[in-house]
Amino acid sequence: MAILRLACLLLLAGLGTAGAQPFPSRPITIVAAGAAGGPTDTITRILADALGRALPQPVVVEAIGGSLVGPQRAAQARPDGYTLLVNNIGFAASATLYRKLPYDVLESFAPLGLVSDAAMTFVAKPGFPATDLRSYIAALREGGDRLNLAHAGLGSAAHLCGVLLQQAAGARATTIAFRGTGPAIAELMAGRLDLLCDQATNTVPFIKDNRIASYAVTSTARLAELPDLPTTTEAGFPALVMTTWHAMYAPAGTPAEVQEALSAALRMAMRDGTLRRRFAELATAPATEERASIAFHRRFLAEEVARWRPIIQAAGAFAD
Repeated sequence: MAILRLACLLLLAGLGTAGAQPFPSRPITIVAAGAAGGPTDTITRILADALGRALPQPVVVEAIGGSLVGPQRAAQARPDGYTLLVNNIGFAASATLYRKLPYDVLESFAPLGLVSDAAMTFVAKPGFPATDLRSYIAALREGGDRLNLAHAGLGSAAHLCGVLLQQAAGARATTIAFRGTGPAIAELMAGRLDLLCDQATNTVPFIKDNRIASYAVTSTARLAELPDLPTTTEAGFPALVMTTWHAMYAPAGTPAEVQEALSAALRMAMRDGTLRRRFAELATAPATEERASIAFHRRFLAEEVARWRPIIQAAGAFAD
């Protein structure tokens, strides 16, 4: 039934498009707003494979590093459904982080649905003097800028999680930006870095092997991969709940029937067995049927922009 519905949507998309060629009649490009090999690139490539089976047309990925370049490339593309964007939680934060953007987060894109959610983990160097999240935060409160806290650049999930952590502690650490959190984890294991909040996608192997200290996950439920690690809510800090979400967009002005066809294909991709297996290997959850819809995504994006605005403003974390 789902395949028949998608086929009907694809036919309607073709009928509603000038030239009357069925959509899609050629390969689709997804711009991944992240560096090649990073989490956003990886998520996008897994998604592209599943979308290619759902449409069916080849779906290629163009990884563009830099938090603004990828969205700008997608926003300026022809609004015909053949150039899409996958971006993460930093996209919502960018509406406040940057005083000037070459696009409007809420107006320059057509939300097509969420793709994935991954919990963040609060971790520290081996031997860090804390036994649980409460004492972890107390150590930051006491140590302040004598402790260093890593992130993967302005607007990254690690940066945003670190902002929440410092606000919970009422103290500011010395923040150190890395090009990705892979190098930060290496410094953490070596004891040259104190604190990090990073995606479970990246930290699970090191937590399991006790190569870094771990204190909590930011999801609402414990992770199957880390069943002994409490959630931030269980630890007494519900304000520290967040996920690193990814979502798919088309340029604003893309015909409604094409948007619907792409969103239907996205929901079909979320049920793809290979995608679900590969996401599970990354400690990442595929979006539910509801979250992978246009209506939910449109509402969710506006809520996320509104959620992060006062947090970022209070932290004074802005870029020109």
